[in-house]
Amino acid sequence: MENVHVTVDGREISVPTDWTVLDAAREAGVEIPTLCYHPELKPFNACLLCVVEIEGGARPILACGTQVRDGMVITSNSDLIKETRRIALELLLSEHCGDCFGPCHLTCPANCDIPGFVHAIARGDHAEANRIIKRDIPLPVALGCVCPAPCEEECRRNRLEGPLAIRVLKRFAGEQDLKSGQPYLPDVAPDTGYKVAIVGAGPAGLSAAYYLRQMGHAVTIFEARAEAGGMLRYGIPAYRMPREKLAAEIKTITDLGVEIQYDTAIGCDVSFEDLRKDYDAVFLGIGAQNSRPMNIPGEDSAGVWGGVEFLACVNDDSEVIDTEGRVADVGQHVVVIGGGNTAIDAARTSVRLGADVQVIYRRSRQEMPAWDIEVDAAEEEGVAFHFLASPIGVQKTDTGLKVTNIRMELGPPDASGRRRPIPIEGSEFVVECDTFIMAIGQVVDTDCVVDTGVAFTRWGTIDADPWTTQTALPDVFAGGDGVTGPDIAVEAVGAGHRAAISIDQYLRGEAVVGPEEMWSATMGALDQVTESRFAGVEKVERADMPELPVAERVSTFDEVELGLTEEMAVTEAKRCLECECTAIDDCDLRRYAIAYGADPERFTGARREYKLDASHEALMREPGKCILCGLCVRMCRDVKGLNVFSFTNRGFSATVEPYFGLPLVETTCDGCLKCVEICSTGALMAREGAAEALEEELEITAA
Repeated sequence: MENVHVTVDGREISVPTDWTVLDAAREAGVEIPTLCYHPELKPFNACLLCVVEIEGGARPILACGTQVRDGMVITSNSDLIKETRRIALELLLSEHCGDCFGPCHLTCPANCDIPGFVHAIARGDHAEANRIIKRDIPLPVALGCVCPAPCEEECRRNRLEGPLAIRVLKRFAGEQDLKSGQPYLPDVAPDTGYKVAIVGAGPAGLSAAYYLRQMGHAVTIFEARAEAGGMLRYGIPAYRMPREKLAAEIKTITDLGVEIQYDTAIGCDVSFEDLRKDYDAVFLGIGAQNSRPMNIPGEDSAGVWGGVEFLACVNDDSEVIDTEGRVADVGQHVVVIGGGNTAIDAARTSVRLGADVQVIYRRSRQEMPAWDIEVDAAEEEGVAFHFLASPIGVQKTDTGLKVTNIRMELGPPDASGRRRPIPIEGSEFVVECDTFIMAIGQVVDTDCVVDTGVAFTRWGTIDADPWTTQTALPDVFAGGDGVTGPDIAVEAVGAGHRAAISIDQYLRGEAVVGPEEMWSATMGALDQVTESRFAGVEKVERADMPELPVAERVSTFDEVELGLTEEMAVTEAKRCLECECTAIDDCDLRRYAIAYGADPERFTGARREYKLDASHEALMREPGKCILCGLCVRMCRDVKGLNVFSFTNRGFSATVEPYFGLPLVETTCDGCLKCVEICSTGALMAREGAAEALEEELEITAA
């Protein structure tokens, strides 16, 4: 057979005359994307991705269905071709009914593979669950105790009986690891010779240290206090975050070779300039550990505390120390101002110190930012709440404190989206107490890096790139509350992990771009998912966390939540709807969408309905993910000779179905998994263990 000469992206090659342009491109080492081509099958021209330009041609042509001609000059990567492919992908994605990542995974600020660890718990592999968690969260028990679980708000089971108990399942996996006696320690790469200094042993600093050490870098944390943990250790009461569990988790970080220098304050014991001189990079994990003042008369009186300082003193010594260093009793009556978790923690802590406690909040119960579960627990423990009121002055008396308050009414929403409280003239009232605790917010203390070249925002926080965490100083990175202001611990953990990746890039002389961003197609937000997603799903009530009885908890700092049992954890994990696509690592549609920058939401409109056929023991079908490439139809018909699949209907209603619309188990499908191997999207997926079982069967047959 004679050959013809063609040029592909500037490279001249000689190929047989019966080859297609796609064949020629591959011979030239040029990848042309396609979702419907397979070398064992005839071209189908379905996906429209393999477009190329031919010199002298009026418009792009499909490479898989065009035969080569002598002298043909082919261009596969022009701007027109890239844009055409991107649009083709976006049109395919507009009908695609599937989730690359589950909504819980996408919502987690630390990017934790929630479906992965939940599935591991469901099959009883708790060690694997912990390993999966620790790829992104080094403190699963700590966060399992205190995280507000934004992931649970997006859980699809909210449309049924309630979200999966993700937070406590994470805690369960971490506790099983600690109880094993040999906690999991990840591998550490060979030493790189680089040294990184971390300021602050809070969630952000510990997280950064954990991942930097795994990369082979020497890490030293400088911590101003006597123990590590930051706000986890000093800002959250022991009944929520037991000290021994936190210490055990921190040990799994230091056991990797991370050094912590305690009682070492930057700017006092060590200068920031010396850190930059002695280390190759610096990470600032400074928290928001100062209370925001109320700026009312008398707030500097004895017996008046900031919420953060109050909790820090109790958590440090299990007793309150006044500003002059003397042991102080909170007295019989305590008033707490604020509506966040710090206010509730201060109130419940005061109850355990023997006081009657009132919480005053300037908005209504509905606007309180504190967790509902914490507010409910405070009420159970006897804390009284007064809403729509705010202090305007504090007066020291011979017997204690007089707090003058004014009643409020709610006006239009403010910048936070909540209705703004407006004072009601003439509505003042007085509350007497022994201790007054202000917990209206926290501020960042950045004194240690003032006048060092580190830039600040107008809110007084460190100015750093929110994704890479790099500051105006190339070798200095920052994350956590010092950058965002007071936020949840899981946000700080996520920032620490991103910082580790960025610092590693910086040290290796690479562009500092941070971690790869997650690209994901989705079925839609919680209220957008069609009812077909829940068809046939049995309602199973969420596991209730066992708790210490109220009568026992109010006189002790013992942990309130007692943890799930093994049986409870496995049962709860099995409630997962498994939204995340198991074929995500093999999905060509997603791979090309990322490569060409396709926006899965660019073209909106009707999507295919969700449907799951799990009847067959070897494979499952999710036809909503099908892009009508026809590979499974042709492979089963032309190679296997079984004709299990065929096209039905026309236009948007066109689908690929087993013959007569039967469940797969009722067809002649022999479970060879050939269709799974060539599926471009995960519309056909092997069941867990099916591929291994088939391989073993083939080996036995061959023997």
